[in-house]
Amino acid sequence: MENAKITPETEVGTTELACVLGITGRRIRQLAEDGLLDKVSKGRFLLCESVQRYISSMAKEGENEDDRRIEKARRTAAATLQASKAQIAKMEADELRGKMHRSEDVAAMTEDLIYTIRGSLTALPGRLAVDVAAAATPAEAAEIIRKEVHALMRELANYQYDPEKYEERVRERRNWAAVGGDADDE
Repeated sequence: MENAKITPETEVGTTELACVLGITGRRIRQLAEDGLLDKVSKGRFLLCESVQRYISSMAKEGENEDDRRIEKARRTAAATLQASKAQIAKMEADELRGKMHRSEDVAAMTEDLIYTIRGSLTALPGRLAVDVAAAATPAEAAEIIRKEVHALMRELANYQYDPEKYEERVRERRNWAAVGGDADDE
C-alpha cells in the first residue's frame, strides 16, 4: 500500500479507526452501538465519515459541558443574589425594630450628645460667675464649682438610650412620615 490514498470511500477496521481517533477499540464499538458511527460491514467503517462524525460529537459534548458550567454559574449567582437580598431585608427590618443602627445614625446621636456636653460646659461659667464672685474664700469658690460640676456629671451619667430618637432618625433618613406619633409628645 505504498500509494494508498484516503478517499471518502476508504474503509478501515475497528483497530485502525481507534488508532486514528486516539481512543480504544472498545470505545469505537460503543460509539457504533450508540449510533454515532455507522458500520459498512462487520467491524468496518468509512474512515472520513467516522472521523467527521466523531469530531462533531466531541464538539457538541464540549458545548454541552460549557453550557452546564455556565448554567451552574448562573444558578450560583442567582442564589447568592437572593441570599444577599434576604440579608439586606433582615437588616432593614432589624433597623426598623431598633435592633440595629446604622453607623451614620450612631455617629449623629453621639455628635448630639457631645454638643449637649459642650453646651453644658460652656454654660457653666455663666451659671457660676455670680455665686463664685460672692464667695468669701477661694475654698468656698472651689466648693461651688465642684458641686456644679458634680451635678453636671450626674446629669450626663443619667443619659439614657432613646430608641424613639433612633427611629426618628431612620424615618427622617428614609423620608418616611412618623407613624402613630404626635408632635405634642415632646
